[in-house]
Amino acid sequence: MPVITCIDDLKRLHQKRTPKMFWDYCESGSYTEQTFHENSSDFAKLRLRQRVARDLSGRVLDSTMAGQKVSMPVALSPVGSTGMQHPDGEILAARAAAKAGVPFTLSTMSICSIEDVAAHSPVPFWFQLYVMNDKDFVDAIIERARAANCSALVLTLDLQILGQRHKDLKNGLTSPPKLTIPNILNMMTKPRWAMGMLRTPRRQFRNIVGHVKGVTKLADLTAWANEQFDPKLDWDKVARIRDQWGGKFILKGILDAEDAKMAADAGADAVIVSNHGGRQLDGALSSIRMLPSIVRAIGDQTEVWLDSGIRSGQDALKALALGARGTMIGRAYQHGLGAMGEAGVTAALEVIRKEMDITMALCGERDVKNLGRHNLLVPRDFEGDWV
Repeated sequence: MPVITCIDDLKRLHQKRTPKMFWDYCESGSYTEQTFHENSSDFAKLRLRQRVARDLSGRVLDSTMAGQKVSMPVALSPVGSTGMQHPDGEILAARAAAKAGVPFTLSTMSICSIEDVAAHSPVPFWFQLYVMNDKDFVDAIIERARAANCSALVLTLDLQILGQRHKDLKNGLTSPPKLTIPNILNMMTKPRWAMGMLRTPRRQFRNIVGHVKGVTKLADLTAWANEQFDPKLDWDKVARIRDQWGGKFILKGILDAEDAKMAADAGADAVIVSNHGGRQLDGALSSIRMLPSIVRAIGDQTEVWLDSGIRSGQDALKALALGARGTMIGRAYQHGLGAMGEAGVTAALEVIRKEMDITMALCGERDVKNLGRHNLLVPRDFEGDWV
């Protein structure tokens, strides 16, 4: 096993071992990719305050997220097509998260189904819902998540209309990949991935295929999915889904204080500040720059978490110091998965944990729950002065 010191080590291995179309799907954003890049680069504008001569023994990273005990305030974000980054990817990521004591969130657009993951995960996981025009499908998948003992429903609000990702269009992205000559030639350079895919039966969107009338093959799925994301999703529908679910309810895709207030009023147990990893509205501000205003707006009503851009434990710590109660990682664990499967996800989580622990100590803190603005040096213009 190679020596892994940071997420970038895993990222390099991921790129070597995964077909180009799925690597590009993971490591890209929409249009010019401005928001995708600034999600990460804006963390560097925040500086940490070094404090010394303090008792740093007995440090504590445990916390809670939406009432669930976690070994550190980090959860695995829902990522579509995770099972294409590595065979059986969602199952492997869920197992690694369970061993690490952090939540795993399964995407509606996963390769492994809710039932697949439930059969292999030793603990309950969270389920992320996309609202589709097909109400029967939405009602049924909520009930499937309930039957699988999912402990929270994460409703994504920022994918009513699909943002254009140039690389996905140029690569002809599909799951499973179309066997064109360029794709075949590229997959021949990824023998470990190809052999794993040949061995698993999980190569398409198993939450959908077989669960929607008339969707039995890739062409059917593509036609169905292209028409299904609900452009009429509004707060009334959010309330209906909340009531139908009846359990822990988390709203993802909030990037504006006014929307955050609406989400809190809708009864969310947590709100996730996110711009879909820069894959939707290019030109939007980064999640970390929008976090403070959203914390000010609703931080006394509901938990505020941050998603999009976290690539290190230091990034996670900065988000917590700015007021987030929890954080979510997507690409950071996808790099681990694509690099080394379950062991790679474990390595990614260990990197995040170690970086968070050491950085917290060097900031003079012993308990992650005590992090705050006093641990940061924040530029006066960090949030911007916009008109």
